[in-house]
Amino acid sequence: MTTHANHLARGISRRAFLGAGAAGGVALLAGDWSYPLSASPPQKPLFKGSDAPWIDATIPKLHALMASGRLTSRELTIGYLERIERLNPLLHAVIETNPAAVAIAVRRDLERRVGRCRGPLHGIPVLVKDNIATDDAMHTTAGSLALLHSRVPSDARLVKQLRDAGAVILGKTNLSEWANFRGFGSYNGWSARGGFTRCPYVLGNDPIGSSSGSAVSAATNLCSVAVGTETDGSIMAPSHANSTFGLKPTVGRVPGAGIIPIGHSQDTAGPMTRTATDAAILLGVLSSPAVDYTTALHRGALKGARLGVDRKYFDDDFWGFPISSAVMANVLTALESLGAELIDVTTDPEWQLTSNEYDVLLYEFKVQIAEYLAKLRHCKSHTLADLIAFNLAHCPQEMKYFGQEIFELAEATSGDLTDPYYVAARQFCIQHSRTNGIDAALASHTPPLDALIAPTWSWLYSFAAVAGYPSISLPAGYLDDGSPVGFCFVGGAWNEKTLLGFSYDLEQELKARIAPKYLGTVPPEPPDAGFCVSSAAPMAASAVRAPEGRPQRRVW
Repeated sequence: MTTHANHLARGISRRAFLGAGAAGGVALLAGDWSYPLSASPPQKPLFKGSDAPWIDATIPKLHALMASGRLTSRELTIGYLERIERLNPLLHAVIETNPAAVAIAVRRDLERRVGRCRGPLHGIPVLVKDNIATDDAMHTTAGSLALLHSRVPSDARLVKQLRDAGAVILGKTNLSEWANFRGFGSYNGWSARGGFTRCPYVLGNDPIGSSSGSAVSAATNLCSVAVGTETDGSIMAPSHANSTFGLKPTVGRVPGAGIIPIGHSQDTAGPMTRTATDAAILLGVLSSPAVDYTTALHRGALKGARLGVDRKYFDDDFWGFPISSAVMANVLTALESLGAELIDVTTDPEWQLTSNEYDVLLYEFKVQIAEYLAKLRHCKSHTLADLIAFNLAHCPQEMKYFGQEIFELAEATSGDLTDPYYVAARQFCIQHSRTNGIDAALASHTPPLDALIAPTWSWLYSFAAVAGYPSISLPAGYLDDGSPVGFCFVGGAWNEKTLLGFSYDLEQELKARIAPKYLGTVPPEPPDAGFCVSSAAPMAASAVRAPEGRPQRRVW
């Protein structure tokens, strides 16, 4: 049997491969650095297992429970903290909890009691990815020890919007360190602070993508909803791999201030939830200006929808995900039964095998990470060169499993975003992802198509990522071994409402998502990659070369 784990066997990414071609133990630091769980839930659980009324509850249901007096925000917050305490030693999905979370929840309860509701997330516990700044007792590190104990100047703008809407910031989720943008051969979901994030459906599966902690946290009810980030695939892919609902918005829809960057041209935060309803509510809060996306959620949204289908993303072994054919056949049948018209289109993803996107991000990262670091207090790293030096100095903790070749490639760029090489690469990306890509496909028929569709684990979502256009992944079913399968909608710029309507209609028809079963066993940790000959004489990361051949996908 071909399994999802085998299909996603770890290997060099296409971007690491292209970047290489284009560019030719002991305690660390003062304090605790390994996924600290600061809050201390009570000894006796408030609820037992799935008997808790809030398990799998949507935000509207949680509000109804709190309005009726059957549940308080304090009880809900403690309930999630208890689940984190029980499950996180297995899943490593949460890197840190907020010691003030219960106190914040109590304040939200008091406000509700006197008739004050701050907004759509009043009293709702939310986890945010550890590359999103929170100006509180928690760290913001992108999983790296280099930023431990540094202080951010303020909340990320999206965090302020969450607080203004009444959310309880519950903690930070684990991630692929530096959002998977440090070295070749990195492990999805691993960070020096948080360890290895595990897929709750099949424990040996790759959780995929740098927002794996956010996806796993939502899937396993460690929070009501979570916030992830994506540069190329890191909301979409882990949502697929962990059976969550992920929405990557149009770049610019959600303010990016206070997010540790890869590249502003593609970076965005977005919702990672269990349902379309919760994603719509959360996106409404994250958006600036705020938008009510729930008006798009109704049955019948797909009636008359014109959806573009490029069969290579379903059938081709490289571009698509053919082992999900039975699940996809069921989804396509459901779409047609709901009144959607499936129309064949052709797109050309070969441009993604050039180095252009990779080059754009290398240039932007060098400049924009320095801008971010310059605003921190109590941080000894001020430039990308400083981060490289830190990793070499702390090699056994940071580079046991993989190196920092991507950092080195970015450092080797001019650091000038007016450089003709950078400008040409960015123009190439816009031309092929937008003009000749999504825009051309949507306009290829008359009347124009409403969206493109594919299995999530295909190369289609990279069109949306590079273009800065919205995409959605929703649970579609499972393979024979229990591995989740996601289904993807991609649309034109600022078209989140339409995609949410389609996704809600399909979600209600499929009712595909099931709770995690924690199948299989946790695999052993990978061997030491040999980058650190000794703590005193680390091996240069550039000593490892990318293997030849067609690269596999990795997501940022």
